[in-house]
Amino acid sequence: MRKRLRRWVLRVISVVFLLVVALVVLGAVINPPTTTYMFTEARRLGGVKQTWVSLDRVAPVMARSVVAAEDANFCQHWGFDIVAIKLAIEQGSSRGASTISQQTVKNVYLWHGRLWVRKAAEALITPLVEAIWSKRRIIEVYLNIAEFDEGIFGVEAASRHYFGVSAADLTATQAARLAAILPSPKTRSASQPSNFVLKRARQVRAGAATIRADGRANCFQS
Repeated sequence: MRKRLRRWVLRVISVVFLLVVALVVLGAVINPPTTTYMFTEARRLGGVKQTWVSLDRVAPVMARSVVAAEDANFCQHWGFDIVAIKLAIEQGSSRGASTISQQTVKNVYLWHGRLWVRKAAEALITPLVEAIWSKRRIIEVYLNIAEFDEGIFGVEAASRHYFGVSAADLTATQAARLAAILPSPKTRSASQPSNFVLKRARQVRAGAATIRADGRANCFQS
């Protein structure tokens, strides 16, 4: 019985692993039609706004802005920013420890929440995504599924919602403001920014210029 149970468990694990690998491979070339959170919000609100755009149709400064705001060492890690994690532990906070890769995995393949099962799955899938997807693909998917306001998902919908322009026409200031609201998109506004958002946006704009100059944006810039 123990041998049978062991074989059954190993088969289940193998099937799940192969399924996850297949989903990640598909995700490298096929745009996710929705996410668990987006689907939940669409049911709650009666619909959401999202228009998928390729990274080539997004102002380059927008990609640099979100990296500067959320994960400045994005080009230098394999999915986990160990330095940020250590700093967060020392400060007794999880803020800043989650990379763009982790957030993308959570949004595309998992669900929101703090359950250890989700955290464990995120930790297993993130290196797989880093190994199979390019950095440009990770940024592209992230920008298209991130929530920027209630019912507003993706940078194209956000650009039109806040500024009435396409993602391709965003200015450095507009991009910085969009990136500045990402941690709390439902309580912050890019078009009517609070003093905090304005200050944060100035920091993001400076950070975007810095990572462009020092090469930390090279992995996702064409």
